[in-house]
Amino acid sequence: MLFMETIPNTPYALCGKSGLYLPKISLGLWHNFGHVDDFAVAEKTLLTAFEHGITHFDLANNYGPPPGSAEENFGKMLRGALAGKRDEIIVSSKAGHRMWDGPYGDGTSRKNLIASCDQSLRRTGLEYFDIFYAHRYDGITPVEETANALSALVHAGKALYVGLSKFPPEQARIACEILRENKTPCLIFQDRYSLFERGVEAEKLATAEANGAGFIAFSPLAQGLLTDKYLNGIPENSRAAKASGFLQREQITEAKVEAARRLNTLARSRGESLACMAIAWLLKNPRVTSVLLGASSPEQLTENLKALRSLDFSDEERAAIGFAI
Repeated sequence: MLFMETIPNTPYALCGKSGLYLPKISLGLWHNFGHVDDFAVAEKTLLTAFEHGITHFDLANNYGPPPGSAEENFGKMLRGALAGKRDEIIVSSKAGHRMWDGPYGDGTSRKNLIASCDQSLRRTGLEYFDIFYAHRYDGITPVEETANALSALVHAGKALYVGLSKFPPEQARIACEILRENKTPCLIFQDRYSLFERGVEAEKLATAEANGAGFIAFSPLAQGLLTDKYLNGIPENSRAAKASGFLQREQITEAKVEAARRLNTLARSRGESLACMAIAWLLKNPRVTSVLLGASSPEQLTENLKALRSLDFSDEERAAIGFAI
């Protein structure tokens, strides 16, 4: 019997065809872990995640703000709250979006990926990343160059596994083939996936499965639209109320709000929050290895972890969700 099978209802899943287990819920450090945030709260959130069995922490070189600060703060936490726990956790990072000025600070060329990985290792204080991603397909660099650069990072001992984030299916297939030939198979795909954004269902989930890769979803709550935060307007301190950011006022349409209200009613009938139902809905998909949650506080994180208690949906509930959106 596999050792993980001895733990009833364990919140872990094998990642694709590898032997690596990832928690069904992982912690993303895209928001709330930069230098503009409260370090003590961020560190407590990270430690709370670990204490609840979240062993995977997801970074990127440009996470902050400012860019790079999430990696720097994570390094401090690894030397603080998580001191001595390096071999008990999975740390991932990425490169591919603009990070510094000039022609070499953006994209997925060999130059950028390897330089970025070296910088990220210095910021975190790590000797290697467990997973290193090409953060996007830049539309310019040949896929062969990107894939070979990822393989070079593994062969150099700077990463144990590699992944692809936001790659179109055709480019992902080419990259996966090259990575297999290099004996560094793609471990995992990462992409946006939620009840409101289901584009990956058309082809990307199947492409990951066909190539033996796992899949991890980011923005499972659609930047807060799949919570009760915007059901009655835009709160003053919410992401959408800020002048900059990934969620803008114009994205909070009446149609989205009405759909969220219908979903919220269904979630309450299941005895849970809208956020928990949205997370559970993703995790019921056997092709989804893990879901990346962001959290601004330990309390928010522990509340959303309740999603693991209700991963079953009746046929009637599935139909109601489909009607609601």
